[in-house]
Amino acid sequence: NQVGGNDELLFDGASFMCDAGGTLVHRAAGFREDLTVVELGADGACHGEIQPYPDAIASVREALVLGTRDYVHKCGFENVVLGLSGGIDSAVTCAIAVEALGAEHVLGVAMPSRFSSDHSVNDAVALAEALDVRLLTIPIRDIHHAMERDLAPWFAGTEPGIAEENIQARIRGNLLMALSNKFGRLLLTTGNKSEIAVGYCTLYGDMCGGLAVISDLPKTTVYELARHMNDHASREIIPLSTIEKPPSAELRPDQHDQQSLPPYDILDAILHRYVELDESIDDIIQAGFEQATVRKVARLVDLNEYKRKQMATGLKVTSRAFGIGRRMPIAAKF
Repeated sequence: NQVGGNDELLFDGASFMCDAGGTLVHRAAGFREDLTVVELGADGACHGEIQPYPDAIASVREALVLGTRDYVHKCGFENVVLGLSGGIDSAVTCAIAVEALGAEHVLGVAMPSRFSSDHSVNDAVALAEALDVRLLTIPIRDIHHAMERDLAPWFAGTEPGIAEENIQARIRGNLLMALSNKFGRLLLTTGNKSEIAVGYCTLYGDMCGGLAVISDLPKTTVYELARHMNDHASREIIPLSTIEKPPSAELRPDQHDQQSLPPYDILDAILHRYVELDESIDDIIQAGFEQATVRKVARLVDLNEYKRKQMATGLKVTSRAFGIGRRMPIAAKF
């Protein structure tokens, strides 16, 4: 079996051999190169070694580590940069990058605004310290204020909304791209599959970058992976407060994801059926999900195809990923 990453596609290795009766008698290592010899007896008996294969969540971790390492190196980079918000997505992405490349090759950037909570800033610092990653802190308050001031005459008489919130994300994207460009570091984006599916992300903002490490991970799996990575490391590399606090983009006061989206366990279950299993809206409703919620989610998925067309290459770990696995039109209706 092939092993390694090529763009979105990840190959896990784990070549195996069965005897004449179909019994597994040999399996090579998974997610790394391996060379083994299998003895074939004159009577047809095979004698080999069965290497253990990681469980489901460990396989996800190893696949993302392998895919990140191969993509970065095959594209001619040694170092990466990413924004650290204190949230779960950037924390998991950073931990994957450190395992793939080594802490010395990973640069984290915290870019607090006036809406950033103290605990998020502290969580970003704690993560960087736990992973031994260099952390730059570049407050965006002054840049944000300057843009608000310059846009004020043209926004006058309108209610503040998404446009104003997205200014912050685009400031951060601009700063990260400047650091990437100046120092030759590949920028990693940190969006998860749930948010990318429904467009809960900012084009030319948090979507900026060259590799979307966790873009095929539903939000519920991101939490599961975070806990697994702490268990795997036998210490708290991802702060417990990051895992336990309500997720928030922190682009306005007292903002939480569930103000705009269904609870992630419900959202991910609907997305699994709609995106990966290709079930119809009616079939999903008949499975027991609330009709209005299903129709809203499906509508958001369809409306935000234009964003996904411009997203960075993502690593495929589910049965159907956006990009190579799901090609849909933007303007044409279906």
